[in-house]
Amino acid sequence: GALHLIEALRNDLRLFVPGAQIPQLLSELFTLPRLPQVELPQEFALQEVRGRPRPRLIIARPSGSGNRLAAELMFEYAGVRMPSNPPLPAMYDASGSRLIWRDQPFEASCVDLLQALGLRRPDASAADDSWKLPSNRLGRIVATLVSEGWIVEAEGKVYRRAGRFNVRVSSGIDWLEMTGEMDFDGQLASLPELLTAARSGERLVRLDDGSYGVLPEDWLSQFGMVAALGQLDGPQVKFSRKQAGLLDALLSTIPDASWDESLTRLRSELPKFQGIAPAEAPRGFQGELRHYQQEGLGWIHFLRRLGFGGCLADDMGLGKTIQVLALLQQRREEGIKRPSLVIVPRSLIFNWLSEAQKFTPELRVLDYSGADRAIPENGFRDYDLVLSTYGTVRRDALALKDIHFDYIVLDEAQAIKNSQSESARAVRVLRSDYRLALSGTPVQNHLGELWSLFEFLNPGLLGTATAFKAITSAGIDPTGKECLARALRPFILRRTKSQVAPELPEKLEQTLFCELDRHQRKLYDELREHYRASLLQQVDELGIGKSRMQILEALLRLRQAACHPGLIDRKRVGESSAKLDALLPQLEEVIDEGHKILVFSQFTSFLSILRRRLDASGIVYEYLDGKTSDRQRRVRRFQNDPDCKLFLISLKAGGLGLNLTAAEYVFLLDPWWNPAVEQQAIDRTHRIGQTRKVFAYRLIARNTVEEKVLELQKAKRDLADAIITADNSLISSMGREELELLLS
Repeated sequence: GALHLIEALRNDLRLFVPGAQIPQLLSELFTLPRLPQVELPQEFALQEVRGRPRPRLIIARPSGSGNRLAAELMFEYAGVRMPSNPPLPAMYDASGSRLIWRDQPFEASCVDLLQALGLRRPDASAADDSWKLPSNRLGRIVATLVSEGWIVEAEGKVYRRAGRFNVRVSSGIDWLEMTGEMDFDGQLASLPELLTAARSGERLVRLDDGSYGVLPEDWLSQFGMVAALGQLDGPQVKFSRKQAGLLDALLSTIPDASWDESLTRLRSELPKFQGIAPAEAPRGFQGELRHYQQEGLGWIHFLRRLGFGGCLADDMGLGKTIQVLALLQQRREEGIKRPSLVIVPRSLIFNWLSEAQKFTPELRVLDYSGADRAIPENGFRDYDLVLSTYGTVRRDALALKDIHFDYIVLDEAQAIKNSQSESARAVRVLRSDYRLALSGTPVQNHLGELWSLFEFLNPGLLGTATAFKAITSAGIDPTGKECLARALRPFILRRTKSQVAPELPEKLEQTLFCELDRHQRKLYDELREHYRASLLQQVDELGIGKSRMQILEALLRLRQAACHPGLIDRKRVGESSAKLDALLPQLEEVIDEGHKILVFSQFTSFLSILRRRLDASGIVYEYLDGKTSDRQRRVRRFQNDPDCKLFLISLKAGGLGLNLTAAEYVFLLDPWWNPAVEQQAIDRTHRIGQTRKVFAYRLIARNTVEEKVLELQKAKRDLADAIITADNSLISSMGREELELLLS
């Protein structure tokens, strides 16, 4: 590009330039694509400027272009705007006698970012730097660039990057009031404006000068929750006093957040729950509370003092029932006149009656669950403990809501995990001074179950169901999960067996893989190929959301085919299967050694096929499923009869509330989507009172959907451990890749 200079200098190596034309000469020199070494007289020396520029993208819609957009890339160096093309090494600024060196590697990285976002340069060799971009990606492109510090102008709108965020919380009479603002390059947006944008799913907030502030992704993930849980009210956002702990957790990562002095006590009290002093068993309690059970009793007292409800989420077998009975005995000794209501699955009524008789014989207990039940005229005033079932409460909710209880306790509280179910609605209308929930698995599938539980325990704590679902269904990032976990920690007390009961014998778990024979493999493969062809095509056309029922049906059929052909075709119930061939010799060997065994399956039809084989072999066993009425008798026979070594149980009916410590061996015939449910089954025998090793075996058909379920279970296994901090519903979060895995 310097041939004209060479021509001028060819005959005479000197070129005289008038002083007035020196700036013009320098401008020419510094537009050369490869800048030569330039030595200037002292009086014309230039100030050299180096530094990283701020990229600017100007987006416009050319006339007649329809939905197509065009953009121009520029860079701002020390107040001087330079086009990105041609990429000269430096620029001469005559007005300031400056030579501005360009950061070419950084500019190249900016070009790479635009290309990664889908922008294209029609002609990279053109003199200008015109880019084309898809209009349907405009929002994502703008948000990404602004978050990277770019200046973006799109169709006349200027977008600004977020800066400092300030927030203040003060206390009103019945409310907590939050105010605050975010700085966008000198333009302020108030907290209600920010939360309104977040609540509507927008990343942009309009500023007073007509420009737009782009909300950071991490701010949205954290304060989208605030938007859902608070109530906008003029220049502030209101929260109930019960949400103080939640606000404390959400705002703990903001260094400039401030609180008024009246909230200090509650904020300091809530985190103390881990250090609460244990409470001794009341005088009339028959038996001894273990140390961790005394801590649980102290935790319940702590919550009552602050006016909150809580969920006791100890592992199965650690005595949640006993801790509640100790509480009710203490309430009796304190002279509390109101009765307490404990709501349980029907199968647990006999367990509560026998435990109350054993540990708290002074309690006046009423079984309010039979067909001949009736509410006394004095509203249960003659009783300390009223036992009822979820079904009874559903039917009698209108009558029970007029009675004021001391405590309402939900056992196996996952029964109200669906907030729209009749059971969940019924328990929410009941009146009491205090509320407790007992559940080893407070969240089995997704965080919506957590909302339902806490709406019973502490109404309003997690906002409305619609708002909470909106922020959790899309997923919460790790920061948001930690905030939610920290906020709920005071209200959920969970202890594992390994933490508090080291004296329990070892529990050994093993997976036994079974190979399908030729006939069973043919049936399974035909089903799999049928569903693979039909389902994947349907998913491609309609999406996962509209195909869930068909997916569930397909997975059910494949799991049944992996268990036994008779679950697919009743004519084949007499045939054998890989699992039965593996199970029966194991049962015979263990029985011959004198041990007792539990066998679980979620398919009662599979248990029926197994019963035929056991009857033919003359093996004595007990059986329990959802239709069994005399559960107590069957449990007692298995526990006490030395000739009855085997207990067949449907997973859904027998996965909770049973104490079967006579067993040492557990066989799970089919994997459950949620491993927590499997653990509940194993914990029927691995619980306080067990003195021998427990051996648990899962039977898995190799190269079937069961083997794939084991891989996907790993995500579910983190659910309760984290928070209860995640939302890993296997079916609800399934994508096409996971579906292909299950059908492979």
